Amino acid sequence: MISSQPLSPIHWVLEAMHPYWSGESSDPKRVVNVDQRDEERAAILGLADLSHQTRAGAKGRGTAVWLSNLGVTIPSQPNSWSSLSGGGLVARLGNNEFLVEGDTPLVDKIMQAKRAPGVYPVLRQDAAFALCGVRVNELLLQTCSIDFRTLDAEPTKVVLTSMAGVGVTILSRKNGKHPSYRIWCDGTYGVYLWKTLVEIATELGGGFIGVNALL
Repeated sequence: MISSQPLSPIHWVLEAMHPYWSGESSDPKRVVNVDQRDEERAAILGLADLSHQTRAGAKGRGTAVWLSNLGVTIPSQPNSWSSLSGGGLVARLGNNEFLVEGDTPLVDKIMQAKRAPGVYPVLRQDAAFALCGVRVNELLLQTCSIDFRTLDAEPTKVVLTSMAGVGVTILSRKNGKHPSYRIWCDGTYGVYLWKTLVEIATELGGGFIGVNALL
């Protein structure tokens, strides 16, 4: 499989906002905290960058069996997702394409494994964000044509849609007491989408948060 880029595609935008970064040089560069109001914003409407996470993609008719043999529990239906043991997730995008993400040994194992016949790598240079908070659906209704509250009945569903004019992949992922969503888009549109979402989130009383406020 092919992994994503080492730095977030919106890295320079985040640096300009002077947040607090991860302290371990061996870790992927990520914003852990913005300021003392992170948790307050997360409860209302928080937006965090998760582009740093290890991410890989593969497709082809042999991919589901190949991933299963590596210890991945495959979602049974197209356009659905499931959690990985030890953290992370696997999303089934159609019948034979998969996105695997998470800073875990299992994802590292998948990335290093020899591909089987009928398995083809997919380059995943995504911008990846998390949205959370009690007002998150207000933002989604402003930017998407889908009412994501309907996903409560299908908690493992993956939606491919448009957000603020950008093609995105979205899923709902429970995060403690706050409604939470994961969003991926092509990295070349990351800066535009990030700025758009931060502006709306700020207007609604939330804004940019570090990953610690998501935990």
